[in-house]
Amino acid sequence: MARSGAVGIGVIGAGMISDQYLSFLARCADVRLVAIGDVNAERAAAQADRYNIPVSGAPERVLDNNQVEIVLNLTIPEVHVEVSTNALQAGKHVWSEKPIGIDRASSKRLVDLAQEKDLLLGVAPDTVLGPTWQTAKRAIQDGVIGTPLTAVTAFQGPGPEVFHPNPGFLYARGAGPLFDIGPYYLTALVQLLGPIAEVLAAGHRSQDHREVLVGPNAGEPFPVDVLTHIAVVSNFTGGQTASSLMSADIPRHKHGVFEVHGTEGTLVLGNPNYHGEIPILRYGKSAEVEGIELIQQSTTIPEVGPLTTRGVGALTMARTVRNGGELHVATGELGYHVLDVMVSIEESVATRGYVSVESTLDPIPALPADFDPFEATLVP
Repeated sequence: MARSGAVGIGVIGAGMISDQYLSFLARCADVRLVAIGDVNAERAAAQADRYNIPVSGAPERVLDNNQVEIVLNLTIPEVHVEVSTNALQAGKHVWSEKPIGIDRASSKRLVDLAQEKDLLLGVAPDTVLGPTWQTAKRAIQDGVIGTPLTAVTAFQGPGPEVFHPNPGFLYARGAGPLFDIGPYYLTALVQLLGPIAEVLAAGHRSQDHREVLVGPNAGEPFPVDVLTHIAVVSNFTGGQTASSLMSADIPRHKHGVFEVHGTEGTLVLGNPNYHGEIPILRYGKSAEVEGIELIQQSTTIPEVGPLTTRGVGALTMARTVRNGGELHVATGELGYHVLDVMVSIEESVATRGYVSVESTLDPIPALPADFDPFEATLVP
């Protein structure tokens, strides 16, 4: 019998990122938090108490719960595919934190399994569903900057050890600047410009070991297994190009450089790690020249829609589960394409040449301008 009313959500993984998901979803009328599980049952119980979730314990308590329709996989990257596979096998739709996985083969099997079982699979980041990025997407579709030609993005800093008390996992396989931060920038680029056809990259691992800088473990070394500085040129199937820097080797923080240039103007967008509250500036061409200084005027494009945070992807999935339609746009196929791009970047660094990206995507629709995550749209 078909279900109705709010969609039951179960969470596997009760770490730091779960607070952002749970605090948002607790405010959404179209979903209800049913269960939370973690390998650390005490941590799951603490989050259950904090967010009034009736069931907590080991991950199996989420998978075995008949009220859970969507599983939020908020575990560490190296077990994303395993946890998502178990949830799909249990008959649940799955929303996974990024990346979808850490290798092409197992990630592709996961996408195929979801299709085989006729279940929805979604992959973070869902920041691209926030008002900044959806407004920018509609502006590009409306020709505000003419025909898009190029993009420039940059994320740089000294690394998460300057603020995270246990940063080692962020330098393990499946993390680092490319796999941890790269999904925000690459997903935003693909959302705005379409799929990537090939990449050319250079990079390095600056140190074999780093040191914890804050918290009770300060001074302890940990191994580095990933590239820590990557520069990429991406060529898109639509003919556009983008240049991107992702680095944990630069003392000066510079996060959120994201510009899209077209034949008639430029959009300056900010940090794709955030859902909103980033002014969107449009710079148009100018014919006024004083000496050698080109005078340009910027205009602000108002964001459309209420501010959201992590969890909006699970909400769009929930509404799609009940109502169908095209709200579920942060799909498993998108997550796999971004993973394919990131692995191709690693291969390009190793081979010092262009690497073709085999996967592709259909055009990604924008969310409706009147999308309201807090509205009750499902029949009780």
